[in-house]
Amino acid sequence: MKNLGKIFFILFLIPHAIYAGVVASVDSKSVSLGDMVVYSLNLSGEDITRPNIYNLCGEDVISTSSSTSIQIVNGDYQKSYVLSYKFMPKKSCKIKPIDIEIDGKKESTKEIDIVVSKTVSSKDSDFSLTLGSNKKEVYVGEPFELTLLFRQKKSAEAVDSKFIPPVLKGFWVKGESKPTRVKDGEYTITKIIYTMAPQREGILGISSAQMRIASRSNTRDSWGGFIPQIKWKSYFSNELSITAKALPSGISLVGDFSIESHMQTTEVNANEALNITIKVVGDGNLEDIKTFKPYIDGVSVFDEKVDVQNGVLTQKIAFVADEDFTIPSFSLKYFNPLSKEVKTVSTKEIKIKVKNAKPKQELNIKRDETKEPAPVNKVVKKELDMMWIGAIFIAGLLLGMLIMLIKPSKLFSKEKKFNIKDHKILLVKLLPYKDDEDVKKIVDTLENNIYSSDKQELDKKAIKEIVKKFNIS
Repeated sequence: MKNLGKIFFILFLIPHAIYAGVVASVDSKSVSLGDMVVYSLNLSGEDITRPNIYNLCGEDVISTSSSTSIQIVNGDYQKSYVLSYKFMPKKSCKIKPIDIEIDGKKESTKEIDIVVSKTVSSKDSDFSLTLGSNKKEVYVGEPFELTLLFRQKKSAEAVDSKFIPPVLKGFWVKGESKPTRVKDGEYTITKIIYTMAPQREGILGISSAQMRIASRSNTRDSWGGFIPQIKWKSYFSNELSITAKALPSGISLVGDFSIESHMQTTEVNANEALNITIKVVGDGNLEDIKTFKPYIDGVSVFDEKVDVQNGVLTQKIAFVADEDFTIPSFSLKYFNPLSKEVKTVSTKEIKIKVKNAKPKQELNIKRDETKEPAPVNKVVKKELDMMWIGAIFIAGLLLGMLIMLIKPSKLFSKEKKFNIKDHKILLVKLLPYKDDEDVKKIVDTLENNIYSSDKQELDKKAIKEIVKKFNIS
């Protein structure tokens, strides 16, 4: 009888043991790079706390779905849930166990291994994405072109697509061309060119670009029929690395330039504007050239904003004066990467004739011919002067003692510090100290926040300590 009671007790628990639990599975444990993986959780129980899963194998969950099913076991209705998470692993990984609370108890899934193999693109692939650069070694600030090519076979159908550009940390993106399309046999090739320049010396990496393609596919249902579905697959480009070399000290321009100035006349009426156009032509970082506005004593100078288009920089400057003056030479000092030399190009100075100019008035110093006062007045005046000199001396002595007593920090206002909230200025200030481990962490975070949409929180306390440590102002 005792054994019979145990049997009944075990039989009573079997449905509940089957009913309460969690089973994890994936639609495929071995995939190619760019394929989507569906991670499913089959949950059974009365009271289930659904897990919050946003990341699997180090990658963000792209989409989620859920379904509910009801089964009758031994006359009881049993409800189960299937939660599905789609993600795209970029390397082989392990999906760690996930804890889920079911009917007041903590249940754990089993660890699942995912093997990701690299996709070998062939010449006849439906889609392919490649990155190329016209230069592998450049100097800091030297422009180069990054070319992105996307090849699509004409017979390949794409319901939708989404382009994810490469991460360009450590580079200034000076321009991006509009996409151009050309036909090459049975392929259509789309090309985009990025004009870039390195921000600092060293080996700088360019991550893979990504193109997500949605295409139609058919799957069989439980009745053997076909159900049309949309399937996403990602195609990745190759990665690149650029070696950036430091410029000579005191040089910020790199390339090859020529400079010239143009004006219609060298004669102008008094207080009439004289316009001059400065033009710089060359292959280099023209965007980093500042205004050419000069200072000329007695002349009002007005400059327009520097304009750079298609490798040509122009700036217009107006001069207004009421007498003859000379426009000084305009010059550029730059480093030529081909000849490995620092060069200087300049214009000639220009003498300007101002018509109807007002004649200069000579400064005449007249001698005071008034009669000298009586000797008595001279003595009185001398005594008064001595009294004033003595009073000034005593006042100066007292002021000097007061200065020595008062702390210098109270006499002078604090030096104006730059605003650490301006991330671009802060990045430039910290770059010279990037060899320091703490500085490098801040620099990496700043670059991520400036050039990526994935914002990271900055440690303001650490920034203030670094600014104080290196006396950065």
